[in-house]
Amino acid sequence: MRWFWIDRFLEFVSGQQAIAIKAVTLSEEPLDDYLPAHPVTPCSLIIEGLAQTGGLLVAERNGFQERVVLAKVGKATFHFPARPGDVLTYTATILDIGADGAICRGTAHIGDRLQAEVDIVFAHLDDRFPGTELFEPEGLLRTLRLLGVYRVGRTPDGKPLTIPEKLLAAEVADLAR
Repeated sequence: MRWFWIDRFLEFVSGQQAIAIKAVTLSEEPLDDYLPAHPVTPCSLIIEGLAQTGGLLVAERNGFQERVVLAKVGKATFHFPARPGDVLTYTATILDIGADGAICRGTAHIGDRLQAEVDIVFAHLDDRFPGTELFEPEGLLRTLRLLGVYRVGRTPDGKPLTIPEKLLAAEVADLAR
């Protein structure tokens, strides 16, 4: 992810729900350029933040073994703009997940106010796309640690998440270089 539209996770329950936050700041280039003299977060970036929250939740369910991509935004409703100084709280909940992909419901709140509601469909890339790695495993693990996934992450029965062996092995190999 070149741009992070989440700052950190507050909650992460494997296969079920994730909650992340994003502080809206005027120092972010898209806010300054989107509507000059009227800084607001573009709705597309709120969708991206919800997609990053939900996409990591979907990908973690199978230990990051599958390549998960945003396939479709089914519905998006925005109730008011997000402005500099606001903190967006993103909640992504998996509604359905299968071999081909997943459906998530995402909401964004600012304080107690519902700011956005988004239905997101994710697809798992299959063998028709060989050799298409979306992330280097060691970089993905750095990002997951930065965002706090393994600090707050839990299994549905409350046990701490464990880092998949594939990611740990890639990290060790990267450190050995």
